[in-house]
Amino acid sequence: MNIDILFLAYNRLPCTKISIPALLADPEEEFSLTLWDNGSTDGTREYLDSLDDPRIVRTVFAKENVRLQGAVNDLVERSKADLIGMVFEDILVTPGWTRTLAQAHADIPKFGMIGSWHFPLEDFDYELARPKIHTYGSHQLILNPWTGVGAGLVKRRAMQECGPLQSSRTTYYWIQMALKGYVNGYYYPLIPADHMDDPRSPYTLIKTEEDFQRLRPPTAAGHGVTCLADWIERCHQDAIHIQTLDPDPRQYVGWRAKWRRLVRKITQSA
Repeated sequence: MNIDILFLAYNRLPCTKISIPALLADPEEEFSLTLWDNGSTDGTREYLDSLDDPRIVRTVFAKENVRLQGAVNDLVERSKADLIGMVFEDILVTPGWTRTLAQAHADIPKFGMIGSWHFPLEDFDYELARPKIHTYGSHQLILNPWTGVGAGLVKRRAMQECGPLQSSRTTYYWIQMALKGYVNGYYYPLIPADHMDDPRSPYTLIKTEEDFQRLRPPTAAGHGVTCLADWIERCHQDAIHIQTLDPDPRQYVGWRAKWRRLVRKITQSA
């Protein structure tokens, strides 16, 4: 299956210089790569412009930050590929990851967004995750209605059915895809993807409280996380939730979603 990958960067040159070489490390890995810079001023643009690889088919230097939403919608509209991939500058992929995921997509037509495991491997607990591990032919997934966009592949036709992204927060978008009958989740056995925004990553730039305040990740800001310790705990809990949350997408929309929020609010205040 043909693959179009979007690499998205914005003012994180040290991470970009780690992430891009990993993405391009296997010269036999077949995909077309679009490099997209959202208006960086830290040298990222110059670095991306210096790259030379036959798989790089397009480089975009946006005049303003159109975020994930604008970049993805542009790629999907232009693409003729079977699969769309997304990699942020803070994600370190495992070389060869696209082969495994592309084969899974080719074999299982109903697969939607299939992701790499972007948490530390020590966060994975097989006994915890086992009820959510389902087999499809020769492939297995940890089912979840959504995944992160850090290192995953999704069928372009599934995105066309769901329409353009309306927000750079993609959770609800993947839930809507699952509600249409597509199967989303994390490939198993796990395909690691190091998330450099996680302070536990060996490649992280966030090592102290001062680092966190200076480099606070957008996800942390979006969730109202204000200190390093809470961010570390949040990253860990996100991994636990992926292994324990109900895989039924209906649980996250309509009256069921309202009921879950009410129960959570009561539990937290008790």
